[in-house]
Amino acid sequence: MDFSFDKRTEELRENLAEFLRSHVIPAEHHFAEPHFGPDPAQVPGAPGTGWGRPAVMADLRAEARDRGLWNLFLPHSPLGAGLSNLQYAPLAEITGWSPQVAPEALNCAAPDTGNMELLSMFATDQQRERWLEPLLDARMRSAYCMTEPGVASSDASTMRLSARREGDEYVLNGRKWWATGALAPECALLVVLAVTDPDAAPRDRQSIFLVPADTEGVRVVRGLSVFGFTDAAHGGHGEVVFDDVRVPATHLLGREGEGARLAQARLGPGRIHHCMRLVGMAERALELMCARAEGRTAFGLPLAEHGEILAWIAEARVRIDQLRLLVLRAAWLIDEVGAREARTEISAIKVAAPRTAEWVVDRAIQVHGAAGMAQDLPLAMLWAQARGLRFADGPDEVHRMVLGRRELARQRERAQGAGGTR
Repeated sequence: MDFSFDKRTEELRENLAEFLRSHVIPAEHHFAEPHFGPDPAQVPGAPGTGWGRPAVMADLRAEARDRGLWNLFLPHSPLGAGLSNLQYAPLAEITGWSPQVAPEALNCAAPDTGNMELLSMFATDQQRERWLEPLLDARMRSAYCMTEPGVASSDASTMRLSARREGDEYVLNGRKWWATGALAPECALLVVLAVTDPDAAPRDRQSIFLVPADTEGVRVVRGLSVFGFTDAAHGGHGEVVFDDVRVPATHLLGREGEGARLAQARLGPGRIHHCMRLVGMAERALELMCARAEGRTAFGLPLAEHGEILAWIAEARVRIDQLRLLVLRAAWLIDEVGAREARTEISAIKVAAPRTAEWVVDRAIQVHGAAGMAQDLPLAMLWAQARGLRFADGPDEVHRMVLGRRELARQRERAQGAGGTR
């Protein structure tokens, strides 16, 4: 395994790092909450909701396009920059320094990235023309509707939103929440996981539908906050009711009963993106922690000379570097053998990355004292993002269950002399 960056990756890293310093970070104050962002209880169309993005986002996107920093996320695809997962990973890390602004400026923000990957792999030509092309050009945004209130959504077999076939249409009924992207004014597409055959095997019950956001019967009833933040950068997180929503059968993505498998295909590379952004978030927190430790005096000494603070800084460095190597290895494995064969490593980074970033950000907040909790610094937002990602794309407990089961199987094979270690 060679994780050194090739010439193209190095050039993109330098370009992106300079773009971050010269354009993105200076623009962050436009996006800071609570100065920017709606009341989480408000819904699109209500007076003063404010879910639209600050005007400077258009300028950032134009600059990113001019620099060739657009749609970098699609792995091995001519629709994007043609990068591998290993090439994109260090670029995602840089965008993690400003997760509320940088990914969107590059058209590399969730949930659109995952939805575009899904469409690029499984959509028909007609579906690509209607939805994928506008998403790639940032002429619209999308939402992903999987999680449901009242059930354990980490177990897809418990989902209740139904899609009943009636002639050439499907009729959707039910409720979703944490529908990321649903509150963005530009949201034109809902990617919806629905039950089409409740009597089938658990993996064959669901299908994915492409539902225009303005379809009759679709209602966004409220926005949900993330530890008090509206998370408007991701288009908010909405609770959405589907009341006899009719869509043509041509809006089925893939085949009926493939929804769970398609959802997993969507999540694999996306977890690399999340995890490398978390590395960048941790790096920014560590930089802020070091600057504060050297610039603030307590009890007659700079904070940097207090043993406890030095230990936190050292431990942060170790944890971040360990995590980066773990994520790069997972990215390399996806490129080499595919996401399914790399699912153990994907689960490992999904457990390790939010936990590492959360730990580093928490120590940075502590070093900053009360200032670390306020909106003047990005630390509170970074902490909320890291803590939230312990749920997104599968909770820690599910990934640990997968890891534990696979490790037991590997150990059994070793004990029987049937296999070795990778």
